Amino acid sequence: MAMAVEEARRGAALGEVPVGAVLIHDGSMIARSHNLVERLRDPTAHAEMLVIRQAAAQGLGRWTLQTATLYATLEPCAMCAGAILISRVGTVVYGARSTLLGADGTWMQLLPCQHDAEGAGADSSGQGAWQGRPHPTHPNIQVRRGVLSEESGALLKAFFQQRRAEGKSRAAEIGSIVPHLDSESDYIPSSPESDS
Repeated sequence: MAMAVEEARRGAALGEVPVGAVLIHDGSMIARSHNLVERLRDPTAHAEMLVIRQAAAQGLGRWTLQTATLYATLEPCAMCAGAILISRVGTVVYGARSTLLGADGTWMQLLPCQHDAEGAGADSSGQGAWQGRPHPTHPNIQVRRGVLSEESGALLKAFFQQRRAEGKSRAAEIGSIVPHLDSESDYIPSSPESDS
């Protein structure tokens, strides 16, 4: 998981949302990446997607990854959770919860809801229809939640605080070039009669 956190830091240094992922297969790291959405101008270039693609490109003799463990610093989104299920990653370990798009129960439930035994889990709204039952196409997936969550969450928080500060700074810079519109007369065109 520490390698995934390091990947997240690398991504942040490049202006990417700091999410990192590492894929381990038979005790060896076979893929590592961070988000590359901005650099590639590809909304699907999430760290989890990239490590699954890297692993598939390595030609492990199959496209399934049942014996692999994917470490990610953030709860997978629906797209990444779908890729994890389709590629049959054996174990998923992640850090911080994703309040906006988390697909392990934070926003929606796509990964198996194994925490039902602890008295929590998917609600009865149908969001996680299997509610603790094995996933229909990937019954053996294991999910570990909250590993290095504080460190992962702190990276995200610092990144977005910096982004907001840069946005305010940029707005102030633009404001010094473009005059502010302070009254209605600044932006309502005058009528032809008043031009005389």
